[in-house]
Amino acid sequence: MTEVQRRGFLTRLTAYEPLTLITVASIAGGLFVLQRLTSEVLEGETFRFDEAILLALRRPGELAVPIGPGWLTHAVDDITSLGGITVLSLMTVLVTVYLLLDRRRPIAIFVFSSVLTGWLASTLLKILVARPRPDIVPHLVEVSDLSFPSGHAMVSAVTYLTLGALLARTQRYRSTRIFVMGAGVFLAVIIGLSRIYLGVHYPTDVFAGWCAGALWALCCWLISKRFVPSRAPDDAAEARDGDNR
Repeated sequence: MTEVQRRGFLTRLTAYEPLTLITVASIAGGLFVLQRLTSEVLEGETFRFDEAILLALRRPGELAVPIGPGWLTHAVDDITSLGGITVLSLMTVLVTVYLLLDRRRPIAIFVFSSVLTGWLASTLLKILVARPRPDIVPHLVEVSDLSFPSGHAMVSAVTYLTLGALLARTQRYRSTRIFVMGAGVFLAVIIGLSRIYLGVHYPTDVFAGWCAGALWALCCWLISKRFVPSRAPDDAAEARDGDNR
């Protein structure tokens, strides 16, 4: 390694170190919050909080009718479909194929494996906690699996945040990187809120899903930042040629 290359490596390492430390600290803090929330849920300490919010979203005396205009229920039902297994599977496959065609094979494989393992983690958490679905208000959509954490909230956060974080690395301009990440966060938030409005999840289920999904996406981003190249081979070669001029 030449002196110039050594200095460039040290410069990049110094530039990323603060961001890495912040990310690691965020992951540690998120794990603590998730652990405390899970403990409180298992002890039943969050029930009154959950009950108050679910009841506040229904008309008094008509618990089967949500607050708001009639069209809002249809809109929320459409929004919640964005966090369903079918839509998320199609989204992941299409993005993976796009990255493969764009000759970004390492990041394509990493995207697919990150989302897949995130889904498996969500299923495992549901089995471990085994919290039944809320019966405080009538459900506006049919559900049958366990409640904690919200699969829609966690899996949508895993998928959209992971895709957003990894795809942002392939963008040249900061504005597009911010937009991609912002779109991922926005989708994860509205999908989680839709599950509360429909009465199929306790609010704490959704909070836990967001927390777990964000943690997974952060871990994936941190790993990809260190080990997965974001540029296509031709782009990387062009960048090296530009540096040598």
